[in-house]
Order: sequence, then structure tokens, then C-alpha cells
Amino acid sequence: MSSKSHLPYATRATNHPNPLTAKLFSIAEAKKTNVTVSADVTTTAELLDLADRLGPYIAVLKTHIDILEDLTPSTLSSLQSLATKHNFLIFEDRKFIDIGNTVQKQYHGGALRISEWAHIINCAILPGEGIVEALAQTTQSPGFENASERGLLILAEMTSKGSLATGTYTERSVEYARRYKGFVMGFVSTKALSDVQAEGQEDGEDFVVFTTGVNLSDKGDKLGQQYQTPESAVGRGADFIIAGRGIYKAEDPVEAAKRYREEGWNAYLKRIGAQ
Repeated sequence: MSSKSHLPYATRATNHPNPLTAKLFSIAEAKKTNVTVSADVTTTAELLDLADRLGPYIAVLKTHIDILEDLTPSTLSSLQSLATKHNFLIFEDRKFIDIGNTVQKQYHGGALRISEWAHIINCAILPGEGIVEALAQTTQSPGFENASERGLLILAEMTSKGSLATGTYTERSVEYARRYKGFVMGFVSTKALSDVQAEGQEDGEDFVVFTTGVNLSDKGDKLGQQYQTPESAVGRGADFIIAGRGIYKAEDPVEAAKRYREEGWNAYLKRIGAQ
């Protein structure tokens, strides 16, 4: 794990070089939650209902906005209002993976206009360093609003069986994060990238780790997804746990969110030696 991972969120938020990461840690501390809900639903009504009901118990709401069957500008403005109401960040799980010129248009233009409403985005680095540079440049362009509240997670590892996001690919993910740390918040990975990060680590470096595939009841699905528990994920270095079907498919999603919050928070307290 990084040298910072055993520190409280509040401490890590103080003077963090990335303003959005600092805000995220502050939200987690204020709400006593490290839960990200992956709201993989297909209608605006479902999305907004989940955001409103689960908002008090989560730090981040993760969307796949392009799977909505009835997306309108009102969908996005309502989602932003709920993020403000319940104090959570919006993470659009777009997984950008193209040449720089294309991802700039996908991020800042087109039908989705992701840069206008999503605090966090992510990308895969298969196209090379240029994809990170292009996304970072977009937020620095003249007239871009809310640049300090926009950030990128690099998809350094995946939880699916047989994932090829390993080895050199993961090493390059860390290299690129260091070069653009004003915009790159950290990584989506299955664990802390301690071995990779240790080489060449700079003083004050503190990248956030999001881990997907967290589920309290299932171990996987028929399409290759592999799950781990909140305790195991946080124990392996996750700062924020991402749970989807374990919450939104539960008989009572609110109670499920509360349970994940409790499990994730207790694992965090254990990691920092506060329990």
C-alpha cells in the first residue's frame, strides 16, 4: 500500500495536491462512508430514485450514462442536483480508450457532454500516454468550467477473469498518473499498487484506489466477474469500494447500502488502526 493509506481520510484531504481527491476524502470523512454505488440501471426514473435514496450513504455514484434508454438534459441536471443535495461525487464509468483527438470530443462534446456533469471519469491506457494528456488538456482549455472539480482514474487492473490489465500495462498506468497528477486522482485496481508505486515514488504522493467487484454475498457471475468483500478489498488497499448488483439488486437497496457502508467503514478504521 502507499505510505499514505494508513492515514485517516481527513489527514489525506489536508493539502492534497489534487483538489478533487481532497474533496472526495473530505466527503468520505464527513459521511463516514467509502462506498461507491455502481448504478447500472437503464431508465432515468431508476437512476434518480437510487441516487436520492442511496445518496446519504455513499461517497460516489458511478454511472453508465449511455445505457439509459431515456436520457435527456433533465436527467443530468436532476442528477447534479441530487449530488449537491446528498454531497456525493458523480463518476461516469465511460472507460475512454481511443486516440487523443477522439477522446477530447467524447469527453467535452457529443450528445453526452460528460465534462459538464461528471466529477470523475476513467480511461484505459492501451492507446498510450496521449489519452491521459488529451483528457487533462481538455480541462485546461480556455472557458472550461469547474476544472478543479474534474479528475481522472486510470484503469490499471480489472476484476474480470483473465484480464490482460497486468504487468507492464499496470506499470505504465502508474507512470502516466505521476506525469499528470494534477488531473489524475488515482486508479481503478484490484489492490493497492504498492510494488509498482514504490519505484520512483515522490514525497507527498497519494493516489486514491477504487476497487470494483465488491459483493457481500456472491463470489462471481457467469460472465467472468470475480467479487471480493468490503473487508478484503479495503485490506488489500482500496480507499473506495465499488458495489453494484449487491446493492441496487437487493430486496432493500437502502439497507444494503447501509450494510456496505458499515462493513467498508469498519475495514477502513481497522486499516488505519482506529479500531
